[in-house]
Amino acid sequence: MNQQVSEGASSLRTFYADLHIHIGRTNRGEAVKISGSRDLTFFNIAKEAATRKGIELIGIIDAHAPVVQRDIREALESGEMREISGGGIAYQNTVILLGTELEVREPGRKESHFLAYFRTLSDMESFTAWITPLMKNVNLSSQRVYVPLKELQKDIVGRGGLFIPAHVFTPHKGIYGSSVYRMEEILDVADVTAIELGLSADSEMAGYISELDHMAFLTNSDAHSLGKIGREYNSLRLLEPSFDELCYALQNKDGRRIEANYGLNPLLGKYHRTYCAACNSILDESKVTGERCPYCGSTKLIQGVLDRILTIADREESYIPPGRPAYQYQVPLEFIPGLGKVKLRLLLEAFGSEMAILHRTEEAELRSVVGDELARYIIMARSGELLLNSGGGGTYGKVSRT
Repeated sequence: MNQQVSEGASSLRTFYADLHIHIGRTNRGEAVKISGSRDLTFFNIAKEAATRKGIELIGIIDAHAPVVQRDIREALESGEMREISGGGIAYQNTVILLGTELEVREPGRKESHFLAYFRTLSDMESFTAWITPLMKNVNLSSQRVYVPLKELQKDIVGRGGLFIPAHVFTPHKGIYGSSVYRMEEILDVADVTAIELGLSADSEMAGYISELDHMAFLTNSDAHSLGKIGREYNSLRLLEPSFDELCYALQNKDGRRIEANYGLNPLLGKYHRTYCAACNSILDESKVTGERCPYCGSTKLIQGVLDRILTIADREESYIPPGRPAYQYQVPLEFIPGLGKVKLRLLLEAFGSEMAILHRTEEAELRSVVGDELARYIIMARSGELLLNSGGGGTYGKVSRT
């Protein structure tokens, strides 16, 4: 592989990657992610990424489940998919990385979620054999593993896997959002491959915490339906989409790198601002002055990501290290006002995939298919110029028409 690395440096190009997609059901209808869509099967995810989304590297979470592994084996045996030498499973021009999301609760702390990815199906099956006695139901998604976190981390890294804390700032089971001020309190930081920012945070917000300066950042969709695939993603400079190449990119090795993180403006995230569960109010920063809601007086406040980060920050100002990839605010097509299923179908028929529409299609070409207003919105979505209203308390923010 090292020979391939050096010889292929001049052939590097951009690939799009979304590395956190859940499985709702198996081919036989068995539930995996209870809250996931029924049509979110292993094969359907691969097909959606390859044909509609234009995403060439996808991480399918819940591949630890034996019922999912059965579906994967059937796809390999049928010839629809194949394992590749660099690690991963190929379907058309898209490569699938096998991942899992697990929950751990350290004594005296709230639970948090972690992602792990393995190079081959055999590696994942071996990991499944290890965690099965440590879980209540190995066939369900995001289950709690009853093992010390450092022991779980050590096993994943020891198997050659990637260990990545998931949606780290969200109040719902993010390690910073609900458990710790610093990851070093409960993890071996040296063996954290990268972090996943989550839908309500960006690189600038993460820059308030100094222990993150040397870590790679990823932005992923955490999709629970086919339509949500690619709402956040990464552009990677690689020789080819594969597990090995992703490892190189996360290490900035031999020209491989993360070129950019594409994500929702944090205002659109479900947990960006503090929220009152009693009166359903999203509290602006100037209103969060105490432990009670300024509108109804309730103490049932769900702390937003921004407010949590400012609480645990060890810097007064955000710091972006040299070489940190750009964080590009990009509104997914599904958020664009007036862009319904019919207009989206016309765009896909004309330009091939959502990545092509969002990145490569000129405004004049867009206008010829969907008219001036929608074309203008799509261009504004690329550059982060659309007006946004904050989300919070589990409700997404919204894009304004004005």
